[in-house]
Amino acid sequence: MPAIVTLKPGKDQSLRRLHPWVFSGAIARMQGQPQEGEVVIVQASNGEQLGVGHYAPGSIAVRMLGFGPEATEPDASFWEGKLRNAYQLRQRLGLTTQGENSSQPVAGKAPQTAKDSVTDVYRLIHAEGDGLPGLIVDVYGDVAVLQAHSAGMYLARPQIAAALKAVLGENLRAIYDKSAETVPAKAAPDAQNGYLLGSSTGTEHLVHENAHPFAVDWETGQKTGFFIDQRDNRDLLARYSAGRRVLNTFCYTGGFSVYALQAGATLVHSVDSSKRAIELTERNAALTGLEDKHAAYAQDVFSFMKASEEQYDLIVLDPPAFAKHLSARHNALMGYKRLNAAGLRRIAPGGILFTFSCSQVVSRELFQGAVLAAAIEAGRQVRVLHHLTQPADHPVSLFHPEGEYLKGLVLAVE
Repeated sequence: MPAIVTLKPGKDQSLRRLHPWVFSGAIARMQGQPQEGEVVIVQASNGEQLGVGHYAPGSIAVRMLGFGPEATEPDASFWEGKLRNAYQLRQRLGLTTQGENSSQPVAGKAPQTAKDSVTDVYRLIHAEGDGLPGLIVDVYGDVAVLQAHSAGMYLARPQIAAALKAVLGENLRAIYDKSAETVPAKAAPDAQNGYLLGSSTGTEHLVHENAHPFAVDWETGQKTGFFIDQRDNRDLLARYSAGRRVLNTFCYTGGFSVYALQAGATLVHSVDSSKRAIELTERNAALTGLEDKHAAYAQDVFSFMKASEEQYDLIVLDPPAFAKHLSARHNALMGYKRLNAAGLRRIAPGGILFTFSCSQVVSRELFQGAVLAAAIEAGRQVRVLHHLTQPADHPVSLFHPEGEYLKGLVLAVE
């Protein structure tokens, strides 16, 4: 019998509105002594069952997996149902190998034609957005890469792997677990990354996004190996790149750089402090056949922009999260102001600036305020052309607006 978490009077309203988090301050008492990651029953102060979820010590005490009096401990049908629902959505979006674009090649195989290789990399599970808080699953061709951000999801990896196999079938060759960097250390001190199904091919992992080939390293790269959440924004950047000199900062594996090169940029500079990221960027630039227009620099972005005398027509500012907790939000805003001011000083009159924040605790309004302060400091006239966010395979639950983490602006700079 799972432990029972009883809420204080009046603290059940968020769950009745289907918000998937129970904060520790809302708990009146617990029956039983649940271990981190175990499934618990959550009930109102009057004993009414509100749902079930994964327990964890800390601020967010329960991440809900199901709501209402009929919710039970997850079984095989639960996991398969959630994954199938998410997969069917991606099919409708035309992202899967069985969607409208049905001829995409799999990882490790060279592209045939642009028509045959549209997109075979997408996010299958986006945590709360797909009703599975604490779980990320990204698909790279015929390989699924799993990241558990909670102990509960980490413990459920065997069931998740079985459900992935049931849903994806022959489209799935391997499942790579990359949870060692994301699962709470106290909950899984011995966590190691590795294959839950299949193994590495030992060859370069090649995937395709909007017909662009990319070399991806999901075993040792950042996150799951590629920043899938910028797919639509990279496509938009291509519309502005022809004939322009482009600077892509915090470039990681060069996603924006590849789109700019293919769209006709006259020059593209890619900057990242990671030497491994720069190696992958150079490889991806080479895949375009336009590497003579590209140069990559393994340098600190702020130092590069301070030392550079180049004036660019298009600049991308896509830094890692400057704040992961509320306590760091003020410093993060100062960081965004400083970064955008530096970018505005390096952009030529008539230039275009793509600027982003992926800090969940920084709202869209606060981010735009930091960019406004930067424009005032840099003394530039700026107009907003686009408000950007994450793509459709990173859905946001209407009941969990915190899931909208990616904010972006496209600015015309006089």
